[in-house]
Amino acid sequence: MKTIIVPVDFSPVSDNAVNYAIGLAREAHCSLLLFHAYQIPVSMTDTPIVLVSVDDMQKNADARIGELKKQVEQKAGADMKIYAEAKLGNTVDELEDLCRQIKPFAVVMGTKGESAVERVLFGSTTLTAIRHLTWPVIVVPPGKQYHDIKKIGFACDLKEVVETTPAKQICDFVKEVDGELHVLNIDIDKKPLSGEESQESLLLQTMLEDVDPVYHFLEDKDIEAGINKFADENNLDLVIAIPKKHKLLEGLFKKSHTRRLVFESHVPVMCVHE
Repeated sequence: MKTIIVPVDFSPVSDNAVNYAIGLAREAHCSLLLFHAYQIPVSMTDTPIVLVSVDDMQKNADARIGELKKQVEQKAGADMKIYAEAKLGNTVDELEDLCRQIKPFAVVMGTKGESAVERVLFGSTTLTAIRHLTWPVIVVPPGKQYHDIKKIGFACDLKEVVETTPAKQICDFVKEVDGELHVLNIDIDKKPLSGEESQESLLLQTMLEDVDPVYHFLEDKDIEAGINKFADENNLDLVIAIPKKHKLLEGLFKKSHTRRLVFESHVPVMCVHE
């Protein structure tokens, strides 16, 4: 059975991601795995001192993840399989190992919460996960409730599409949720497609023909703003982005780009790698 992994830290932002994941799991017929990674607090003195025993930390983590599992089971109902695991270690490192074992349908994470601590700590973890995980990572905006994913945007710059587009992953996801795909190309110079871009567009159409996407050629001096504007005006339920080796999102992980495309979007963003 397909599995969705939800990393949790028991904050409002991760609680929101859990609620979103429940809805996605229902639609995609997946089980849920709640995962919590914890680290031992250490006093930073001349001689580092462990402030809490490993056994106590494990017991506390097991208790909290167990309580969350019960809450999720009540929300999700008896038809959905819910699993939970707490482990000592770095969140992204442990998550990466878990993904290798399970090969999840997706990893669902939040972006930022109400407090500055949530924005810094959980936001940083989410960005690191997007960089390093080769499985789809769905980033859920704060307070975003789940709605069936029917209209999906895919941001593409029509460059090196064969090398950079994970067409199978995109098509499989669109089919799984029975959605419609909208390919978005943002033109910042208001120029017609070049011969090379036209050729790349034809290649992309061939790669995505199984899901019969609709193509949109938009004009906006600001790529990220153009994507978000289209998503809002056309009621997209999800935007797909490719964070590695993709010229449209070149510099995605520079702080300003990330905040605008991922952190400030009203629509969940699914990052996939070629």
